[in-house]
Amino acid sequence: MAHIFAFWESRAFYDSFMARSHDRLAAAQNGTFKDAQVRLFDHRFDVKTGFEPRFTDADLLRVALCRVHEERAEHFALMQEKVWNPAMAGSPGMIRGLFGEAPGSEFLVLSMWQSSAEHGKYRAERVERLALRAQTEADVAALTGDIVALEPAWTV
Repeated sequence: MAHIFAFWESRAFYDSFMARSHDRLAAAQNGTFKDAQVRLFDHRFDVKTGFEPRFTDADLLRVALCRVHEERAEHFALMQEKVWNPAMAGSPGMIRGLFGEAPGSEFLVLSMWQSSAEHGKYRAERVERLALRAQTEADVAALTGDIVALEPAWTV
């Protein structure tokens, strides 16, 4: 499995790419992959510091895709900002991240880590306690995610 993240300067640039170049590039890649899933999220806020789509200082990404009960979406976003973000920002191995939103009460939490070991320290120490404090179980209808080891040769 491969995860590909693209960051666009603006929605206008994304729309221009889709209108002018996407179909040609997709046709050239026909048969090189199967079961592609694409999601488009709008940046809502940063995690820890100003997010930059730079990956040379990270070895690991944690991506969480959260489908949230519609009536709990604002609570979920507030808890991400007030509970989860400070906890991640306080973890020495966490570099930066972002919180994004898509239509249908779907959210993306992307965090960049120095190493798997540093991410493991954060998880072991805090996740259960933070989930209770943030009432995550009441907010989230479905959660999927992955730990992504970065491949420097694929970074452009």
